Formats: sequence, C-alpha cells, structure tokens
Amino acid sequence: MASSPENNASLSIQTVTRSESFQAKKSQHAEEEIFYMNCRAAYLTVFKSSLENIKSKEQLSLVLQQAGRNPSQKTVNKYWTSQTTTLNFDDFCTILKKEKPATKPELLKAFGKIDRDNTGYISHDELYKILTTRGEKMTRDEVSTITKQADFNCSGKLDYNKFCDLYMATSEQCCKTAREKLEVDSRLRQQQFGSQVETSSEGIAVSKPSPRVLRKTDHKLASTKGDSRTPSRPSSAQSCKASTSTTVSMGASSNRNTKLIEPDTKEWQCAQSKGCFYLEEDGEIISHKYKLHLPQRSTVCITIKPLNVRQVEGKSCHWLSVDTALYILKENETQENLQLVSFTEQQNKEMSGWKGELGSGIYWLLPFTTGCRLKKVKTQITGEAKLVYRGEDGELALTKEFRAALLDIFETIDLDGNGLLSLEEYNFFELRTSGENCDEEAWAVCKENFDMKKNELTRQGFMDLNLMEANDREGDPSDLWVTLLSLGYNKALEMTEACPFVIDIYAEKCKPRIKAIYLEAGSWQLNRAICKSVVNKGEAKVMDGCENIIIYTYKAGRRITSVIENKSENKVIIHVNNEQSKNCLSNRGLTVFAVEVAPKSMMVSQHVMPLNEREEWLYNCVHSLLR
Repeated sequence: MASSPENNASLSIQTVTRSESFQAKKSQHAEEEIFYMNCRAAYLTVFKSSLENIKSKEQLSLVLQQAGRNPSQKTVNKYWTSQTTTLNFDDFCTILKKEKPATKPELLKAFGKIDRDNTGYISHDELYKILTTRGEKMTRDEVSTITKQADFNCSGKLDYNKFCDLYMATSEQCCKTAREKLEVDSRLRQQQFGSQVETSSEGIAVSKPSPRVLRKTDHKLASTKGDSRTPSRPSSAQSCKASTSTTVSMGASSNRNTKLIEPDTKEWQCAQSKGCFYLEEDGEIISHKYKLHLPQRSTVCITIKPLNVRQVEGKSCHWLSVDTALYILKENETQENLQLVSFTEQQNKEMSGWKGELGSGIYWLLPFTTGCRLKKVKTQITGEAKLVYRGEDGELALTKEFRAALLDIFETIDLDGNGLLSLEEYNFFELRTSGENCDEEAWAVCKENFDMKKNELTRQGFMDLNLMEANDREGDPSDLWVTLLSLGYNKALEMTEACPFVIDIYAEKCKPRIKAIYLEAGSWQLNRAICKSVVNKGEAKVMDGCENIIIYTYKAGRRITSVIENKSENKVIIHVNNEQSKNCLSNRGLTVFAVEVAPKSMMVSQHVMPLNEREEWLYNCVHSLLR
C-alpha cells in the first residue's frame, strides 16, 4: 500500500527530531568528556596519579589553581573542614563542578559595584580600603602586588577592564599548560577519562552544580516500562565488560510504612532540637549535626520529620514532601572513630524513626536527605516581594510579608524551641548568612540595643535587628535579600531551597540531651554510614563476569539506595543506566551517568524516589563495568 503524503511528512519530522535529539546528546557528552579531561589534566599536574589523594588545604588550593580557579580561603575551608582527612579525584571533580571559573562579565559586574560613576577605573586608595577591610581581607603587600603591575595601572588608578583580561588569560593559560602536559605524557594520557577505546559511545555524564556565596559586605528518571524484547543491558553499555541489573516494583501506596510506634510521651523523658537542610547554589546540601548524651542505658525512640512553620496563609509548604532520615553513630575514644548504630528506617507519613536500646555515652546524630525532593527548581517569579517601606512619618518599617518570613526564620533557628535565641543559636544563623561569628563583646552590644531575656534575643529583638540593617542601608534591601536567599527563600518570599526539621528523642529510663554542634555539608562519616547501612540491610548482587564488583540495593520507606563496592586492587568506572525505570526521581538528576570507584572502597551510586507517590513506580537499573 502506498503511503500518503501526510504519513511521509510525519516520518520526516520524526526522523529529524530523533536526529536533533541524538546530536544534542552527542554534544552534551562531548562537553562532559572535555570537562573530565580538564579535571584529570589539572589533577595530574600536582599528583602522579588520579588515585593519589589530596592530603592538605595547601594541596587543594594548588590543584584548584591548576584548574583555572582562584579559591579564597573561605572556599577552601568549605571543602576542607575540621573533619576532613583526605579528598580523592572524585571529590575534586565535584568541587570543580561547583566552583565555576569566574567569567569576565561577572568580574566587571563586581568592579562596577565599586565604580559607581562607571569610569572604568578604581583609585588605588579605594582598592586598598576595600580589599583590606571587606570580605576575605588581603594584606597591603598583596594589594601592592596588584597595583604595581604596569599593564593595568596608571596615575594611581586600576584599569579593571585590562585587569580582567589578564586574569582570564592567566586562568586559561594554567588550564592549557595542564592539558599540554597530559597530551605529551603518554603514561598520563592512558589514565584519561573519555578515551574512545575505553568508554562507551555515550561517554560519561555527570550531575551539574555551582555555589551560592555572596558576603553581605560585597554586594526525570522517566521512561515507559520495557517489554520482554527490551535487552537487559542498555545500548550505550553493550561493549561493557560486565553488568548486573536490578528491578524493584513499588505500588502506589507501598511507599508508606506505619511500623513506627511512638512511645507514651507522658511516661518517657524527651529532648528536642530543630534544624534545617539548606540547598546551596550548586545543589549541595548542608545541615546541622548533633551530639546526643545518654547518662544511662535506656530504650529510646528517635524521630525526625519536616517542620511546619508556615505563618502566611496561601503560601505552599514545598519542604513538607522532602524525605528526612537520621543516622545514629556511637562516639568512642575519638571523633574520627564513629560506629554506625542504626538509622531511622521506619516510616509514618512524613516522619521517620528508630526504636531500640542504647547504652550510656555520646552519640552523633547526622540528619540526611537524598536530594531527590530538595533540589534546584526554576520557577517563574512575577515580581520581587517588598521587604521594607516608609510610613507617614518617613520612618522605615518591615512589611507584613517580610515580618511573617522573619517569624518563620526565627522558629527555624530557635533550635531548642524556647522562643529565644541564644548566642550559639544566633551564630548558626550568622554562619549561614554571612560566614562570620558574633563574639561575646558583639553580643553584649546587641543586648544594649535589642530586646533580650536571660541574655537571649527575643522575637521582637530579632525583628528590630533586621530593621536596623535596613536602616543602615537607607532602605536598600540588598543585604536583607542576601540573608533570605541564603536561608532558602526566593524573591516571592517562599522557602523553596531549604527544609526545616525537628528531631525528638524519647528515653524510658533517663533524661536525654541533644545539642547542635556543626552546620556543614554531609561528612565522610555520613557517607560511610549510608554505605554501611545499605550493605548490611540491602540485597547484594555480584556483577556478572566480575566477582570483585558488588551492587547493593536497599529499599527504605520511600527511597531506594544503591551502593557499589569495589573489592579489587584497581579503580573501576561503573556505567549506570536507568532508562527502563518508570515514575522515578534520582538525586543525580540524570538517567545515564558513570562513577569512578577507588580500589578497596564503596560509594553511593544513587538515591531514587517516586516522582508521583500516587502512582506505582518501577526501579530498573543496570550497572555496567567500563574498566
């Protein structure tokens, strides 16, 4: 039968669409291969092998510079915390995805905030004042090094357009030199990612990130279910050496578990603390970390759930659907030696919990969320909310909407829930919003100017403090927006990039005590605890054709987590394909990606949750060995 013109046109459109889609994927994968090549080139400029670890802040700063970044001490401290001992090549790649190199327009915009007359120049005196007193302060000698450069200085002024050109050229030269060294050295080139001999046609896909840091002082895994003819291995992994497939089918209501039985609160003693997950610009999640003290052995019940603090009617509570969990680790002789006790795997609606017996001593409570629900979402904001206004008397005042948001913030940062902010609680707020601490002397000044009770800041005092900040800027809300954005609010005053939570600890035989210790990104102890919990409780599958690679899959409440263990003496690259999954949401944000697993180690492959909890969902994942 002859085909109609309409059918021919339809086939042509489909062919063109498939071709465009293929070309787009090909281009994306090419960009990702170039990214990994640049990562490897920079890393191997400093280290002999990609298996060698970064062992100090100085090494981290040096290798970042080789990759064309210019990390401040604050940036280095962000990734090298008091608990960090080493960082590996994977960590380095993750940091580079977050710390994007500065562009010339961004640099010019920053200088433009200083050069208010738009002359193209900044006087050396003004430059000295800014660089030695604001943000991460430089020494006068360091500033002099900049101002003595003849290429972009004349008559006591800095030509910042020329300075930006030199900065960009120097940054590119660092990257170019590293790439050239990689190309010349055949031994290093063999270690490179994305070589056409060793990787699949789709290459290596990685998730995207990049950080939010503005100091106040400087202004779907979605696809249809495959039928019996669908191969168990994806087309992109047909040339892989070995693979294993895992399928988990979940009903629409099987993600709800009601096993958790809460204790009789009248008989058991209770301790409570609030906290919050904050989403960084790059997608990284930071949260409070806690110490729990039990004076004697007791049966305990520990729960965590999102905190409903909404004060304004009609505003949606985005964070209430975010998954939360808590990992319980026992402290032994040193903080470095923490042992996993258990985690809150029982589910009751939005609450997760654990009930069991704990001996006397110190325990660490590490909050966790997969990142499936708490992630960057582009929303169309029609207009910026107004924060302050001038009354009939000409005095500044906070708008009703902003006051409501501040009340929400106060409820979140009031960790012990006593209706007041202690210096410690206030410093967690300051650490998040400005990166600084308020010392005892500054707190005493606050006491003289703002309402306090028992040396703790009241709600009214907190409101007045923010009003003072607006007055200091003569009504300019810029600093107030820096605070709001860092706390997860958008320009419509909706909290979309944070999830406040509450932890309750009930003990049968003693009074438990809980205290927030840190506010930081997930530590290596948390990652190790997640891996151990999945290995202990999950289903293990040895990869076909490679007995040293084991894939563990564990279903906990509403999420599925997979862990890769590499028992071999060599690093391996594992290709992960979720194309046959249905109604699934991955924390990676990708259907196909690859990860590098170091020798004798394990790592989380991915966390997956249902996209729509009212519908059944199918997790179908193929892990394949690339090398």
